[in-house]
Amino acid sequence: MKSTETKHIKSRTIVIGIFFSLFFTAIVAKAVYLQILHGPSLSRKAADQYESSFKSTGKRGTIYDTRLAEMAVSIDVISIAAYPPRIEDVRAAAKSLAKILKINLKALQGRLSSEKKFVWVKRHAAPKETLAVKNLNIAGIDFITEHKRFYPNKTLAAQVLGFTNIDDIGLEGIEFYYDNYLQGASGSFTIIKDALGRGFEAEDNQMSNYSGNNLILTLDRTIQYIAEKTLEETVNKFAARSGIVIVMAPETGALLAVVHYPFFNPNAFSGFSQEEWRNRSITDPFEPGSTMKIFSAAAALESGSSTPNSSYFCENGAYKIGKEVVHDTHPYGWLTLPQVVKLSSNIGAVKLSEITGPEALYKILKDFGFGTKTGIDCPGETVGSLAHYNRWTKIDAGTIAFGQGIAVSALQLITAVSAIANGGMLMKPYIVQAITDQNGVPVETFGPQTIRRAVSATTAKTINRIMQTVIAKGGTGVNAALERFSAAGKTGTAQKIDEQGEYTKGKYTASFVGFAPAEKPKIAILVVIDEPSKEHYGGIVAAPAFSKIANKTLDYMNIPPEHKTDKLTASLENEA
Repeated sequence: MKSTETKHIKSRTIVIGIFFSLFFTAIVAKAVYLQILHGPSLSRKAADQYESSFKSTGKRGTIYDTRLAEMAVSIDVISIAAYPPRIEDVRAAAKSLAKILKINLKALQGRLSSEKKFVWVKRHAAPKETLAVKNLNIAGIDFITEHKRFYPNKTLAAQVLGFTNIDDIGLEGIEFYYDNYLQGASGSFTIIKDALGRGFEAEDNQMSNYSGNNLILTLDRTIQYIAEKTLEETVNKFAARSGIVIVMAPETGALLAVVHYPFFNPNAFSGFSQEEWRNRSITDPFEPGSTMKIFSAAAALESGSSTPNSSYFCENGAYKIGKEVVHDTHPYGWLTLPQVVKLSSNIGAVKLSEITGPEALYKILKDFGFGTKTGIDCPGETVGSLAHYNRWTKIDAGTIAFGQGIAVSALQLITAVSAIANGGMLMKPYIVQAITDQNGVPVETFGPQTIRRAVSATTAKTINRIMQTVIAKGGTGVNAALERFSAAGKTGTAQKIDEQGEYTKGKYTASFVGFAPAEKPKIAILVVIDEPSKEHYGGIVAAPAFSKIANKTLDYMNIPPEHKTDKLTASLENEA
């Protein structure tokens, strides 16, 4: 009995031993199968569930004005993302998120129901929205720091600066042209999540400093503001369609202000039209009108066909050329070359061109840069329109001499006038003076570049003096006169052309271009007013704006006044 019981115990022990041996053998075999044979694939699968990799771009470089005031910066913002597989109640989550973030419920529910492991819920969410979503404490929702472009001065120089899209890529203006310099380098990082989707470790594979380069512009924020306020007042006063102002340093070609009205805010660019985005000072050609008489006179002097004492019979206001008749605003008889410019005689300009000849006129216009891109560091520059003189008819040569049948950009015109101001040298206009790294160390610098001599110094000086008479008593630009400085300039009034190439009755471009002080110019200014409705002559519409901008800008630049006004004299006496 005792022996039988002992045998039974031994048998049970052997059976249990065999069972446990088989059990542990199965566990070991499964472990070998999982860890060795399928380990890499399962690790990847686990990582896909608990690790999320992102591509990140460094902060975009800052854009500064010439005095290092910030014009465009990048700020940190929170974007809200989701991991759809981790969201338990998609419908409830979508309903709550859509209400807070003010986004389409159906579209959001579709994204949260997708098989994707990662989706964006809302990029660049507002701080209040971010806080409200965080308070929901929804598993599978994440908050990722990104960069957003911000323009602290809002509308100031907006058409020049341009803007970026939500991915920080430049779309317009300087932001587009210098995008490769401004963009930060790309890096990647991995976020590791626990079972509840909470981040507890991050592997950073980014470079220590991968922000983009900075730009230092030639623009001066104060001069830009002076010009913008004056242009806004002028456009509104004369109920015009739009306006452009450019302020240039004639000695260097540096652009101190480039202004467009109506304004737009690049912080909310989608709320404005593409026409309002465009830097029309370089992209849009227009017929310059009587401002072109400056260059017709220069061609006459430079070719030797005329002198300042030469006189031209202006046909008492009507001059027939073939089937066409050229008119003057007022009837004139004999006028000297300076009087043709001062009184802005169309017939006088035609007579000048006839004596000069089409070839010589064409050469001077080309030497001043018309019909050629300036090479400005901005996108979309127009070449304008200047047909070769071989294709000119007799009437073409005459009309081009007073600014019809030729199209120029505002930038071409101010650059050409600046050549008169600086003694005949055509300078390349530029708007970026330096590219620096994040420590302010220059990566590349830009400075004055001479393109060529447009006219002799003697011719330039003579035209300068003639332009001063335009602002003097009896000239068409008397409203451009400055209080304490001498100035030189020229009015322009051009009838606009419609889409069919016909001149439109009642639609004009009024302009004034000039520089100050006249003998040693520090600034050149162009004012262009498109379709003013209350008045249309450049001397009435644009000349006063030139005067206002020039006075304030020269004061801001601390240029010593050339003569005292009664107001200044009284002020000085009070100080004494």
